[in-house]
Amino acid sequence: MKVNLPAFVEQILNKFLNAGHEIYIVGGAVRDILTKKEVHDWDFTTNATPEIILGLFPDGFYDNLFGTVGVLNQSSLYEITTFRKEMGYSDARHPDKVSWGKTLQEDLIRRDFTIDAMALRPTKRGSGLQPEASAERQALFTLIDPHNGQDDIKKKIIRAVGNPAERFQEDALRMMRAIRIATQLGFSIEEKTFQAIKNNINLLDKISAERTRDELLKLLSYPFAADGYLLLRNSGLAEKILSEVEAGFGVQQKSPGRHHLLDVGNHSLESLRNSKSRDPIVNLAILLHDAGKPTVARVQKDGVITFYNHEMVGASLARSIAKRLKLSKKQEEKLVTLVRWHQFSVDEKQTDKAIRRFIRNVGKENIKDMLQLRTADRLGGGARETSWRMELFKKKLIEVQKEPFLITDLKINGNEVMKTLKIHPGPLVGRLLNQLFEEVVDKKLKNEKEALLKRLKQIARKLK
Repeated sequence: MKVNLPAFVEQILNKFLNAGHEIYIVGGAVRDILTKKEVHDWDFTTNATPEIILGLFPDGFYDNLFGTVGVLNQSSLYEITTFRKEMGYSDARHPDKVSWGKTLQEDLIRRDFTIDAMALRPTKRGSGLQPEASAERQALFTLIDPHNGQDDIKKKIIRAVGNPAERFQEDALRMMRAIRIATQLGFSIEEKTFQAIKNNINLLDKISAERTRDELLKLLSYPFAADGYLLLRNSGLAEKILSEVEAGFGVQQKSPGRHHLLDVGNHSLESLRNSKSRDPIVNLAILLHDAGKPTVARVQKDGVITFYNHEMVGASLARSIAKRLKLSKKQEEKLVTLVRWHQFSVDEKQTDKAIRRFIRNVGKENIKDMLQLRTADRLGGGARETSWRMELFKKKLIEVQKEPFLITDLKINGNEVMKTLKIHPGPLVGRLLNQLFEEVVDKKLKNEKEALLKRLKQIARKLK
């Protein structure tokens, strides 16, 4: 088969072939080539040991126990790994012993899924392009597919190599990877492989929070994230990862005067399905936005179900989840903010002051994400995507942000206050600026330097 190769990929292949070593393209790159997708990550396997690889690429780096040498070219990383055999997985994550393999078949049989256990062997050498060359060149390859991965690609299924239970016991993170890759590709998971996940969910307890988090966030960034979460639910992994979301399934919301027809959990799932965002933190917030409802649910005498203050309880849960998953501080604050303030009011009578308060609570940087959450929430509850009130609210958000929003937006600063009034630094400077800001916000004063200085002098005279 013919494959278009970037210049540096051809350089790598030629170096090994010219030195008399075996070299193969492996992993997701093969899958992408077969499905005619753009390849972003080029990985290779070889019979050359790490020391030999470093001899071919002196600028490469090798700082692991698994035979992988990293080679950088124009900020892109290429990983070249020695054939290896693995033995013993006492921590359900890493092999207890790694030894260099002698054949490609030994290497491929240790891989997780059939669609990632294929290799491309170069059958015709390229012309030895220089690294700086940018044009792609065609090269001939032979597909090596001992586990029928190409057939599984055609069937659109994720199937473990060999015994699925053994694969997951070797590395429990593979359970998350199976669901994440199925979500990414829009594939289903082969029955025995999925059953093995269900039978081994407790192994996930041995996996670090960071590894689980990374797979979850990748899943939540895909267009079919809701289907991926459904796979997590059906496998039992969701209860391990996001029990707070699972608690909402079965918590009814349908009652007199309420628009909701779905229970809390299914509403959250359908909200995720309707999300237009590919930001995983936004989509996690969509999953969690009603997580506080099971705790505060109450049925009134007239049969109406209430969930007072669920957004505050949900924000507390979101913070706990963020810490459990070891999100960054920035991710944590964004997640908590979106959950805490998602229940914002939209009213045609809202004042500019109320709109500014909303912006302060949410943060300018989160406004777009908050509106995306609200849209997903509406669609997930069976409502229309928007309303005339929401569109008016969006217009007001734009208009209000044209006005001074913080004291630092004033056309004068503390230095100018001190210079004009001939005063020293102190609390008075802040009080004066704050009064000017309030008058500008209330549209009693224009945010113009001359007008501000004139008003500043008037205020100062009254203070004497």
